[in-house]
Amino acid sequence: MVRKGVGERQTRMLGIDVSKDKLTCALCDRNTRAILWEKSVPNTPEGFTLLLEQIPPQTPWVLEPTGRYGQAVVMAAKQAGREVRLAPPRKAKQFLLAVQSRAKTDPLDSKGLALFGLACDLPTYPVKEADVETVDQLLSARKLLAKSITNFQLQQQALPQATILAPVLSDLRQHLADLDKQIEARVKQTPAFEAATRLDAVPGIGPVVAAAVTSRLVSKSFAHPDQFVAYCGLDIHVRDSGKRKGSLGLTKQGDAEMRRLLYLAAQANLRCKESPFKDQYHRERAKGLSSSGALCAVARKLAKVCWSLHKHGTTYESSRVAVQAAPKGTTQPPHENQNPRPLEKKTPSLDMQP
Repeated sequence: MVRKGVGERQTRMLGIDVSKDKLTCALCDRNTRAILWEKSVPNTPEGFTLLLEQIPPQTPWVLEPTGRYGQAVVMAAKQAGREVRLAPPRKAKQFLLAVQSRAKTDPLDSKGLALFGLACDLPTYPVKEADVETVDQLLSARKLLAKSITNFQLQQQALPQATILAPVLSDLRQHLADLDKQIEARVKQTPAFEAATRLDAVPGIGPVVAAAVTSRLVSKSFAHPDQFVAYCGLDIHVRDSGKRKGSLGLTKQGDAEMRRLLYLAAQANLRCKESPFKDQYHRERAKGLSSSGALCAVARKLAKVCWSLHKHGTTYESSRVAVQAAPKGTTQPPHENQNPRPLEKKTPSLDMQP
């Protein structure tokens, strides 16, 4: 089914290069690749109003994710009923290099984003709910604290005479513990994070990882578990061209932090006494995979289990995850990449510590 006005929208596109203080904009025509309108406006409500007044309502806006610098203009556009599309940073960079490799300026980037939006079917720019954004900011702060603790620990070993580092480390650990309590309380108070409690029951996934995974699942609304796996960059890059055939490792195109957390959750399973994910790790190793390759396979499985629990509103059941070797003449169990069907049963979980 063709959406009303889709042809008209595709003939023009507004590319916006976002910075802290200004929005550099370029309105491009698809057929001529000419700039029909070009202007820099303040990254303020007044600048948003100017764009809304001068850009036709049927023209989509396209911009890269720039954190809090771009959220305000996206919200203003969506509240006015405008269509806003997201330009994935890595793909947008490759496209910009292809159309203009000899220079990089804000006007050129805005024109390149407009052409990128005309050439590709870009996804809708997601806007987080206020409660989800709050939890995400707390999780980002926790990541910074955990990284600081690790850095100070390394420096403490290298500088044993610098006794000032000991109280600093102690304060950072206390702040981390307080922040964990704040995150847990906020998650329990937010209906959108209802699934986090059920995800916490999965081996290797504690309250912090459960909150982070739930935030992504709520914000992105993945229709299939493979979409979530790809979003995390845990999918396999396959090359079948000429003499080169087979997989080439992870694509690593996606949310690096989510990939890191799921990989750590996979590692945590190795410390469990009993876990179907630990059993899977040993099976993958027996197939000849390296330790990191086996952990990535477990991380993919964890991502799919989390998606299933969130999507179907069910609770974790280890028997639905375990994959046993089937005797000859029997039906083979589901493959590692297939989506499990969780049932109700609680199992111990581990949290991720820095």
